[in-house]
Amino acid sequence: MFKYAPGGDVGPLEHWPFDNPASDYQIREGSPQASGRMDAGGPGHTTRTGIWRCTKGIFECTEQGDELMTVLSGRCRLTNKANGHTQELAPGDSLFVRDGSRVVWDIGEEVTKVFFGHKSDGF
Repeated sequence: MFKYAPGGDVGPLEHWPFDNPASDYQIREGSPQASGRMDAGGPGHTTRTGIWRCTKGIFECTEQGDELMTVLSGRCRLTNKANGHTQELAPGDSLFVRDGSRVVWDIGEEVTKVFFGHKSDGF
């Protein structure tokens, strides 16, 4: 079992570069740096869950897999490029994003989230 709680220690994370061609990352402002840990699933599986953290900055990407996320610390704003809808997220907030959504991440304060993703054809 894993317990993920707002403000809690998430343990060690490793650097996750913004280099997945399918995500087509575009840094818009600053020098955001991501790190994370896969706790279950991932490559070769149809689901994945883990922790993701990113420092302050703005970037755009295409989300890989349907994902339910909950912010554990920090603050950010996600904007869906297709319809312009924006969601502000803070600790305890959850958001569902569809596979293939093009989103802008505006991270105003280093953010840590727990995520669960599903991709029917696998990650």
